[in-house]
Amino acid sequence: MSDSHNKGILLSVLAALLWSTGGLFVKLLPQDAFTILFYRSAYTTIFFLLYFGKNVFKINRKSVTTAFFYAPLLLCFVSATKMTTAANAIFLQSTGVAYVLLLEPIFLKTKLKRIDIITVVLSFCGMALFLIEGFEIDATNPGIYIAMLSGLALAGILLSQKRNTFEYQTGGIFLGNIFVMVITIPWFLDNPLPTMEENAMLMFLGFIQLGLGFILFTYGQKYISAIEGAMISLLEPLFNPIWVMVGYGEIPTLLPVIGGIIIISALVFRLFWLRKYAVSSSGI
Repeated sequence: MSDSHNKGILLSVLAALLWSTGGLFVKLLPQDAFTILFYRSAYTTIFFLLYFGKNVFKINRKSVTTAFFYAPLLLCFVSATKMTTAANAIFLQSTGVAYVLLLEPIFLKTKLKRIDIITVVLSFCGMALFLIEGFEIDATNPGIYIAMLSGLALAGILLSQKRNTFEYQTGGIFLGNIFVMVITIPWFLDNPLPTMEENAMLMFLGFIQLGLGFILFTYGQKYISAIEGAMISLLEPLFNPIWVMVGYGEIPTLLPVIGGIIIISALVFRLFWLRKYAVSSSGI
């Protein structure tokens, strides 16, 4: 295994671990979801401008499409994390991969494999357990359904970015953060400024969790395969509820945990299956 390959794995793992901290800070911050979203996107926008410079303004129609999915993803995930458990929010967001498997043959003209169908069925079975839990706890709590919408938004981002050329992908994420700021600015104006400690957490979310995480993952993907990148990205939904449990004391209930295990296991199994198939096909 080459040094560049090891570097790609390390960068991608660090990115996934940074992303996974989002749920903890959203739980710790006293501000409402939309106020948090404004600050986080504002700091991410500043970070992108400082790091990428004028390249963030490289935007085409597909970048705009990405932005229209990116904004709902952030809005839904942070709102869901405030309304329900962090485990519910992140595991249901992970179902976006299952939606991609269903929609990719339509929009990207790829072939739907049998393993893809199995993965989708298992993912939706796992999702059903979240619904059952939601009805048992409080049928009027919209957090579960908002988290499901974040899965659809994630699928939209993955598909739109995949159809776009690399030089325009950063512009789509940058524009998406601008959209979030425009949507959430009324909440920013109606609330007092955060304390120094709160502002430090908000800066971490913007500069480190989103900004640095995006850069590390982007560079990491240059040195590893797409399958390896997808496998490593699953560290985010695995560690997100762990950080929240350790730092906030929120322990997810049994059914969502089982549902999350089913979803992540299905995705991991698919990735290992595809990797095994690729190796056997190459004769290695």
